[in-house]
Amino acid sequence: MTQTKYITDDLAAMLNVFPDEIAEAVKQKDHFDDLLEVILDLGRVPTARFVDGEVSLLERLVDETDINHVVSRISEFDADNRAGMERTLHRISAIRNRRGEVLGLTCRVGRAVYGTIGIIEDLIDSGESILILGRPGVGKTTMLREAARILAEKKRVVIVDTSNEIGGDGDVPHPAVGKARRMQVPKPSLQHEVMIEAVENHAPEVIVIDEIGRELEALAARTIAERGVQLIGTAHGNSLENLLVNPTLSDLVGGISSVTLSDDEARRRGTQKTVLERKAPPTFTILVEIQTRDRVNVHRDVSASVDSALRGYPLLPEERYRDDDGRVHFLKQTRQNMPTVSQSMRRGYGMDKSPFQRGNGSPVSAQHQGFQPGQPRHAERFEDFVAPENDTDIAFSNQAQEGEKKIFPFGVARNRLLQAIKSLGVSAYVVKNLDEADILVTQRRYYRERLQPIVEAEERGIPIFVIKSNSVGQIEQFLADSFAHRQSPAKMTLTLEAAHQVEQAIMMVQAGERFINLDPMPATIRREQHEMAKQAHLISRSFGKDPNRYVRIYRD
Repeated sequence: MTQTKYITDDLAAMLNVFPDEIAEAVKQKDHFDDLLEVILDLGRVPTARFVDGEVSLLERLVDETDINHVVSRISEFDADNRAGMERTLHRISAIRNRRGEVLGLTCRVGRAVYGTIGIIEDLIDSGESILILGRPGVGKTTMLREAARILAEKKRVVIVDTSNEIGGDGDVPHPAVGKARRMQVPKPSLQHEVMIEAVENHAPEVIVIDEIGRELEALAARTIAERGVQLIGTAHGNSLENLLVNPTLSDLVGGISSVTLSDDEARRRGTQKTVLERKAPPTFTILVEIQTRDRVNVHRDVSASVDSALRGYPLLPEERYRDDDGRVHFLKQTRQNMPTVSQSMRRGYGMDKSPFQRGNGSPVSAQHQGFQPGQPRHAERFEDFVAPENDTDIAFSNQAQEGEKKIFPFGVARNRLLQAIKSLGVSAYVVKNLDEADILVTQRRYYRERLQPIVEAEERGIPIFVIKSNSVGQIEQFLADSFAHRQSPAKMTLTLEAAHQVEQAIMMVQAGERFINLDPMPATIRREQHEMAKQAHLISRSFGKDPNRYVRIYRD
């Protein structure tokens, strides 16, 4: 996809307000396309800021005459100390002393760059609310202005222009905003009221807002989004993580709330008692991070990105860039390897730090590497009770036949799932990557944790089956329900329940229990229970008399 950019900057109008000596110095640099700002500070040399650096314009210092020369040729400064020039996009910001006298000027060049929105034009046309993030001077307002012009060709667009930076100074908007209507804001502190007024009085389909920076503006944006109006806005910040830790603006992406867990729940999760969760649906459903003028990162689903970031496993954004020929390229960054259940649970120990400081490769604290009294072993090291796969299992799992279902087990023993598939003869095989899966099966406790693979499966629309426990009986029941497989009543009742009890007892004894008594069972089933205990390297004995004879499992 090729995009052609056309730039108009009315630079001559900006140079006309400068003293002749300074204007001539800017012209001599002959670097107009990359000029960002001209800085005039009393008692210092005048400087020009370009994309690639800052240079001095004169050797002499700026005096009051230079400052007054510029101030007398522009409009009056508003309450936010910003002024402009009629029918241009340039912005002049003042620095004042305690007496209100102007001591410095930042003269920013405003440009209308036609075609700059091409890199995200598909998102703009989607009808979703979009928040554009970027550091000052990276081109947020330029992209926002072009988005307003494009959308105004087919929708009713209203611009809430706080500092006249989008539509330019004066009562008549700059041609760069096209057919979009503009509402000026008397004072920056009243921007949120003008936002609501725009929706109530002018029936817009799209509201365009620049520089959302106050809590009231964030609340007004949420109100507008909930009324069914598309929002296109900007905010200062480099990335989604910056926005999440900004208490004033975090509500734009759903906000963060602190949740206190019970002692048992915190111990089971392996986290501290206070964890962070997303508070509400995000106001903006798409987030664009501007890296440079021709490179952006896109979060297409802000909800999923925020949830993943709070759990310590941030989703990788989509990267887009424009090459030297004007072609736009889309790069889907390589997804991180899917964490196992034990990895997900153990990484939760990093919750005593901010989720944004937690890395995928961070080492696990030594105090959590071994068995901890009072904490079930299966909640800490899932691999401890998953038998290694043999060559037959691997060969079986990789033999994909047409029409077979591909199952991705998360928190479910792979060897037991393979055993159940063979036993029941269902048309399915096991995969190791969620990208290949048709079905995800997991245990109830891991589904409640909302770990990364489960969230990703929901995002992709992959069916998720939840079983109560990691027992063979539960796995066979899942396969029977999923593939309409008939089993004998005995297999589905007494035998399955007995096997489930043994598995639970083994886990509890390994976790520190002295012994566990199983329910009374017939002799044939007790023999199977003894064999399962033996395979787990535990001791088992039978006690009592039939029909109340039962099995006890213990360590020694």
